[in-house]
Amino acid sequence: MDDWTQTLEAGPLLAIAAGAIALILLLVIKFKLHAFLTLVIVAALTALVAGVPTGAIAELLVTSFGTTLGSVALLVGLGAMLGRLVESSGGARVLADRMVDVFGEKRAPFALGLASLIMGFPIFFDAGLIVMLPIVFAVARRMGGKSMLLYGISAAAAFSVMHVFLPPHPGPVSATELLGADLGIVLLAGLVIVFPLWYVSGYLWAKYVNARIPLPVLSLFGDEKDDVQAGNPPKASTVIAVLAVPLVLILLNTGLTSLSSVGVVDGDATWVQALVLVGTSGIALLISVLVAAVVLGRARGVSGSALEKVLESALGPICSVVLITGAGGMFGGVLRASGIGDALADVLGDLGLPVIVAAWLIAAILRLAQGSATVALVTAAGLIAPAVALADLNPVQLAAAVLATAAGSVFAGHVNDSGFWLVGRLMGMDVKTTLRVWTVQQAVESVLGFAAALLVFGVGALL
Repeated sequence: MDDWTQTLEAGPLLAIAAGAIALILLLVIKFKLHAFLTLVIVAALTALVAGVPTGAIAELLVTSFGTTLGSVALLVGLGAMLGRLVESSGGARVLADRMVDVFGEKRAPFALGLASLIMGFPIFFDAGLIVMLPIVFAVARRMGGKSMLLYGISAAAAFSVMHVFLPPHPGPVSATELLGADLGIVLLAGLVIVFPLWYVSGYLWAKYVNARIPLPVLSLFGDEKDDVQAGNPPKASTVIAVLAVPLVLILLNTGLTSLSSVGVVDGDATWVQALVLVGTSGIALLISVLVAAVVLGRARGVSGSALEKVLESALGPICSVVLITGAGGMFGGVLRASGIGDALADVLGDLGLPVIVAAWLIAAILRLAQGSATVALVTAAGLIAPAVALADLNPVQLAAAVLATAAGSVFAGHVNDSGFWLVGRLMGMDVKTTLRVWTVQQAVESVLGFAAALLVFGVGALL
């Protein structure tokens, strides 16, 4: 590869890219081929058609795959373990009940959404929704039982916002890796925007649709007599403290790194290097899992093989996400190595389309076409990475590009998205109602997320 030079012009290279994306959509949508297999096949074919030397294709695929997984698999795996410990301890229910007690019954939907935001930091969207919905149903029944969308959509939107915009979820982690952004800055920017995004696209939207589409609470998770709490649960403050550990450590790393770069602290000092190390994303999450294992496991009498089984159960559901993410990184690596990414960067430059706009637009188009937010995000990030590199963005602007790509990947989920069916069926909506409620919510979340990314980008431009 080192002595190979791409001889194709921009036109043929972009045609290859378009054909590759069309093939991804065809295989995923029409032939229902798993996204992991699809991305691997298309990555190999793209490299072959683009003229990459045959003998170098296998090495290119494996290297690109491994480079992406090196950080993504570690973060996603540890994040899943942390979420499983919180879930199995009964922390989700305790947190929700505590929020209702603090904010009052009249603001129960707000309280449940806020609890879902906190729980959504370590738990994936699907898993978090399944964990929280029994609690949502129980509270909704307690409040009259005729406002399913008010409670359900508020909680579901909270998990969606957290899953899309905040590490250690695979989407923002993948985009951070592919675009070369700083994970701490992405995390900090995400923390700033998630609450207002949820409040408008989740809580206010839930109030709006509930007033127009009143739905009863289903009995999917039992009825009122089944609304009991597991024994020996942790305190709500304990759950919040455990979830705060990785946030504090990662932000400590980012803060010390920034201070050392401007000479406020000595970056070579042992204590600075030690704190930067424990604030590295992987180490921070590892420490958090160990803390959770002690506080939410052993301290409650769950230890030995029982604790091991809890942690083991967290890894199975994430395997597909991790492999798809790695395969997306493989596809992005092929696009870069073959010169397709550079060709796209040149075209975007000629069109005068800002890179942050292109990032959102490409991700949104891919999301609409094939449904998977993960596939949309990693594919868009791979396509846009060369343009981002050429744009010479500062760390805050790079974080904004990550957020914009993530926002595009959630745009208007519909019938080709598993989340569409999950939300619709669990909340008792038919297809038409789910389109009116959830698809529109996802579109609003995406557009507002893009607007927030533009604001972050503007702040970065001023620095």
